[in-house]
Amino acid sequence: MRIVVAMSGGVDSSVVAGLLAEQGHEVIGVTLQLYDHGQAAKRKGACCAGEDIHDAKRVADRIGIPHYVIDAEARFRAAVMEDFAASYAAGETPVPCVRCNQSVKFGDLIAMARDLGAEAMATGHYVRRIEGPNGAELHRAVDPARDQSWFLFATTREQLDFSRFPLGDMPDKAAVRAEAARLGMQVAVKPDSQDICFVPQGRYTDIIAKLRPEAMTPGDIVDAEGRVLGQHEGIARYTVGQAKRLRLPHREGEESPVVTQLDPARRRIIVGPRQGGVREVRLREVNWLADAPEDGLRVTVKMRARAEPAPALVRPLAAGGALVVLDEPALPAPGQGCVFYQGDRVLGGGFIERPIELRAVGT
Repeated sequence: MRIVVAMSGGVDSSVVAGLLAEQGHEVIGVTLQLYDHGQAAKRKGACCAGEDIHDAKRVADRIGIPHYVIDAEARFRAAVMEDFAASYAAGETPVPCVRCNQSVKFGDLIAMARDLGAEAMATGHYVRRIEGPNGAELHRAVDPARDQSWFLFATTREQLDFSRFPLGDMPDKAAVRAEAARLGMQVAVKPDSQDICFVPQGRYTDIIAKLRPEAMTPGDIVDAEGRVLGQHEGIARYTVGQAKRLRLPHREGEESPVVTQLDPARRRIIVGPRQGGVREVRLREVNWLADAPEDGLRVTVKMRARAEPAPALVRPLAAGGALVVLDEPALPAPGQGCVFYQGDRVLGGGFIERPIELRAVGT
């Protein structure tokens, strides 16, 4: 087939391009320049900018495939970076990698691949695409330590049908690096990208302070009854479930309080015991990779990328929403993804909404 490979300049996508070319496919490498080329070149562990673009070009030359660099900086800023800052200002904890996959990589890049006459697009994600009785299915990777299925819950069924993920069956990252070495790629020993790709020096608050400075304004830390317990340094520095940086007094032997809610309209952080929580979680922008159930469906859900799966019942709601009823209470962070699994298969997912009582005051 003619296959477009999304090449970030890292070892994973480089191996994908090399393996597909070795199998006889007509491979076209495409790298999206997502943010400032010069600034990113100064930082180790970034992707899709700076030295990584040159690495992708060198890999393409090594395996003898055409390679194109597409300037997607304006699109990335609008769809990912602005959304990232706005979400923090709204008292949420965003997932920029999901937004990037949703908009740029599996939206714009697939459209470009079709324009190039490609029959598929391949990426270096660690997931498996399995042909089921009703079409392509998304499953966890063989290596649970590398699995990235949580980050792809917003991929549509049409996009999944067009996509390929050659690394999903790899036993571990060492096997991928071994393939890169076998193919003579210098990136075989290149470190993995770290943190959020567009955040300089790993300080995400620098981006928020520039785009949404109001999210960095200090305010009160209060308990569930509204009693002021202390001061915070800006709601963008906190997320639900967090205990660090609260610096609240508590008696010896007592558990430290954690953030239970964020109230940006009043610039307040609400804290309480970690063992508290809710059982009902509402979602927006729900994407189904299986037929949406008319009634409730028993699933396991992950409400953070590294969270343990939790048993729950999910019910579709109007306007693309869903209600998740957890077997055990939890502290979900608004803005994070909640992904539905049955075994290793991803059935879909959505973004966690803020509590109704806070949304009701116009926040």
